[in-house]
Amino acid sequence: MPLPKDSMFFGFADKLTPEQRIYVDSIFDNRVTFVNAAAGTGKTTLAVAVAKLLNKPLVYVISPVEEKRMGFLPGGVKAKESVYFTPLEDALYEIGEDPRKAIYNEDNLETQKRGDVWVYPKSHVYVRGTNVKGKTVIISEAQNFTRGELKKVLTRLHDDCTVIVEGHALQCDLPDPKKSGFVPYLEHFRSQPYVNVCELTVNFRGEISTHADKLAW
Repeated sequence: MPLPKDSMFFGFADKLTPEQRIYVDSIFDNRVTFVNAAAGTGKTTLAVAVAKLLNKPLVYVISPVEEKRMGFLPGGVKAKESVYFTPLEDALYEIGEDPRKAIYNEDNLETQKRGDVWVYPKSHVYVRGTNVKGKTVIISEAQNFTRGELKKVLTRLHDDCTVIVEGHALQCDLPDPKKSGFVPYLEHFRSQPYVNVCELTVNFRGEISTHADKLAW
């Protein structure tokens, strides 16, 4: 599918790097896109932008890797998990969407009645036993999912979904980074005809972030 004109792609089209263009085209053209992306490369913003144009409900899946520490935070599960949804909210703002209207909230019935809600964030913890059909699915910070956790999510998805598995192999928050399932699943799927693997290397946050990201584990 040709990349949308700038006026139809939230002002991004004329600013994309060649890598970002490949990434955006991949989401449009493939059922599954894996992206191994450095910090600050725009992976979430572009994925959410494409999801909006695909006009399917968006399921945004996170891994609560700090859940033991989160147990000491006040509030319920949703309040504790909300810290993981900041990149999603930032991306929605970038494309002119109000997260308070776009993101499902069981307490805000008015936005649901108006049809404003199209984004459904959740933890992988609550994916078990579900069937995900006809959705766009972003698996966020996939390097923080173990093999078992990624399997649990990926085996819930039907073939009519558009899937973006976004991660950064060099920035894992698991206590044992060797348990990450991101790179193993990226390689496991690489040869499938409905899958494309992309890389994003340009960090737009600047020199500090770029230099910090280069330090190996």
